[in-house]
Amino acid sequence: MSGQSLIVEDLSVTLGNGASRRRVVRDISFTVEPGKAVALVGESGSGKSVTARTLVGLAGAGAGVSATRLQFGETDLRGLTDRQWRGLRGKDIGFILQDALVSLDPLRPVGDELIEALSAHGWGNRETRRQRMLELLDLVGIPEPQLRARQRPDQLSGGLRQRALIATALALDPAIVIADEPTTALDTTVQAQILKVLQAVKQRGKGLLIISHDLAVVSQIADHVVVMHQGDVVEQGPTEQVLGRPRHAYTRLLLGSVPGARRHKARIASKDQTPIVLEASNLSKTYAGPDRSDRRVVDDVSFTLRSGQTLGIVGESGSGKTTAARIALGLVGPDRGEVTFDGSRWNAAGKNAVSERARRPQRPHFGVIYQDPLSSFDPRWNVGRILSDALDAGGLPRSQHAARVASLLERVRLPAEYAGRWPLQLSGGQRQRIAIARAIASNPKVIVCDEPVSALDVSVQKQVLDLLRELQDELGVSYLFISHDLGVIREISDEVLVMLDGRVVERGATEDLFINPQHEFTRRLLASAPHLPQPNAGAHATDFNTSIV
Repeated sequence: MSGQSLIVEDLSVTLGNGASRRRVVRDISFTVEPGKAVALVGESGSGKSVTARTLVGLAGAGAGVSATRLQFGETDLRGLTDRQWRGLRGKDIGFILQDALVSLDPLRPVGDELIEALSAHGWGNRETRRQRMLELLDLVGIPEPQLRARQRPDQLSGGLRQRALIATALALDPAIVIADEPTTALDTTVQAQILKVLQAVKQRGKGLLIISHDLAVVSQIADHVVVMHQGDVVEQGPTEQVLGRPRHAYTRLLLGSVPGARRHKARIASKDQTPIVLEASNLSKTYAGPDRSDRRVVDDVSFTLRSGQTLGIVGESGSGKTTAARIALGLVGPDRGEVTFDGSRWNAAGKNAVSERARRPQRPHFGVIYQDPLSSFDPRWNVGRILSDALDAGGLPRSQHAARVASLLERVRLPAEYAGRWPLQLSGGQRQRIAIARAIASNPKVIVCDEPVSALDVSVQKQVLDLLRELQDELGVSYLFISHDLGVIREISDEVLVMLDGRVVERGATEDLFINPQHEFTRRLLASAPHLPQPNAGAHATDFNTSIV
């Protein structure tokens, strides 16, 4: 169904109960026209996702929704019943949720879930639905669609899960597609592929509403940008105007916070004299795939990490980045090769294998910061207990825990009273600060950062990256930093390792690699990354005050 507009005039949404009830979206207006894309941008809590969910009837129980006009084609969306919304969602308005792991059924293969989306609206027969499912998986760039269709979400990488979710939203070729952070979990080449898919949706006369914190992605796909802050629209207009000539200080803050805009001064002037803290030599690891054939996910990988420096590892989903890091941490044993820490064998294959019992005394020297800190916290523990547990592992006497917890919170720029808070009471940026505090609790020499800022808004990304650099200066800690975001890698790393299909295809000093890439794959990665045009107005983070996030 093409040629239908989505018109939003003076939309307000109120959430909560009793004294906590508040208006989270206030009188916002925009129109999504056929063949055009509108982007909602802003930090967490700005009202972007609430707006998106309201437009598909998912604002939540007890939500108060009011609008002068809320219309899709000839349909007035105000006051639709749940049954009417179910008939509209998927068929006429597709919705791509942000969290694929939560949105997909954990017990069903992704192919079955896609077929169910078709079946629910009576599309085709059993055979044509299966064929359409495979076509959609291929359309969004999922390799080996017949194999992947049989896998459950937990058997897929984050990028593959997100692509499966996008395929589900596009299944019935809806007139409007609402995409909430559709490329957040994707590496640059897959991101470029998804942007092509979304551009094709526009070219077929469909309307797009994109919610994203990635302004570079927005610049590539959106015709019109709506900037939201704390429930209000502070600026909107054509993309070229809003991103190229921003009028509002908050828009300038967002633009000035984009990773990669500031070059990181690499700590490699005296590289040869800096001690090596972690060294991997000829690592290989093979796993049995879902089709029972062996897949070498790490293939002859070597690298060195020097004291007080950051080694960035970049590559597509499935390139072996995380597996290599897990071997470096001693969480997975290699099939071949070895890892040394401070000159002693830490992890190795075969007869040189190191037992966990032998590694345990050195464990406090390693920390980890994950992409999703919330899932790595025990939900029964408050912040103080989470940090205290890390201090236990580091061997600090219990009598000193309270003072050390307060010191850790201060170090990550959070008030001491946050020790009594629960993770669910914190913003994404605050949770990541707690994850950093936990990682540094035992004074480690090495911290593995696995996509630590990929789910954060650009202004929060900037704060977390600044914090990591400050802590590195203070503590002399070394980072093994994994990311699909080339801007983040460029800003934080001293050296970069590029991986493809389990192998290292290029390595070098960060600026050298970005300015003069030698390998074709590195050049393709850099070419695939969306680039944000430089705004004509000065973009300074100091132009707009924000609280600790």
